[in-house]
Amino acid sequence: MTTNNINSLTHCSLCARNCGVDRTKGELGFCKSSDRIFASRAALHHWEEPCISGTKGSGTVFFSSCSLGCVFCQNYEISTGGAGKEISIERLSEIFLELESLGAHNINLVTPTHFVPQIREAIILSKEKGLSLPIVYNTGSYDTLDTIKSLEGLIDIYLPDLKYFDDKYSTKYSRAKDYFKTASKAIEEMYRQVGEPSFNEDGIMTKGIIVRHMMLPGLLFDSKKIIDYLYNTYGHSIYISIMNQYTPTHKAKQYKEISKPLNNHHYEALIDYALSLGVTNAFIQEEGTASESFIPAFDYRGV
Repeated sequence: MTTNNINSLTHCSLCARNCGVDRTKGELGFCKSSDRIFASRAALHHWEEPCISGTKGSGTVFFSSCSLGCVFCQNYEISTGGAGKEISIERLSEIFLELESLGAHNINLVTPTHFVPQIREAIILSKEKGLSLPIVYNTGSYDTLDTIKSLEGLIDIYLPDLKYFDDKYSTKYSRAKDYFKTASKAIEEMYRQVGEPSFNEDGIMTKGIIVRHMMLPGLLFDSKKIIDYLYNTYGHSIYISIMNQYTPTHKAKQYKEISKPLNNHHYEALIDYALSLGVTNAFIQEEGTASESFIPAFDYRGV
């Protein structure tokens, strides 16, 4: 690793928790991750946005652990449940090349924030060995500005969440009291790096940003504020993915107001609102996506 990468693990500040632990000595912060990489699945994934999954699938690596603590996490088995297999930086670079050989449209890094120093090294190593696919950074957006800046020149497509506008919700459901401030700054830096979207002849995104917002039950007003912010800030320079796939899993059932599926009429109202603002670069979901059947099997395939 380079000196900068070592420093970020010896006094970890990769996410906005700023735990400051020395992960190289086994000290554990919020995400419970040491300096070793853990992943739970590496395979072609067909359930992303159409311009990411395409017809062949996105070469997706699901990393274990997470810097957020969302009570409704659909991937809780790996985000907080401890599931995962240890892999080296060298093995991760090989995984990228193996996914390319399977025909993947891109390399999709899911929940990568707490492993960014190691991922950087793996990307550089795989590119030296011939990797030519776009790299997708698929994050909950609780990344520090320095973390995103460290990825400049290595990431082609950013796929960040913007989960909440009001910090009272991010505090309650994700234990992240400064979520919007952190996420919006991170997305601003992402946009500075990759700019407006571009696509190949098959309609597959090769560069750009898709900001995801998964609507939660009862939070129509907060969701509208998210759409307001994104459209007023970026206009048609980014894509917005407005998602209805909320499923009351993990600890969500402990919170009465979100222990139920999303009201589809509320979701339709949010889509209508986005259209009324003039939003055109957007993805929406059909009914039937709110199901645990869409959660992949974290069976260590490909790792």
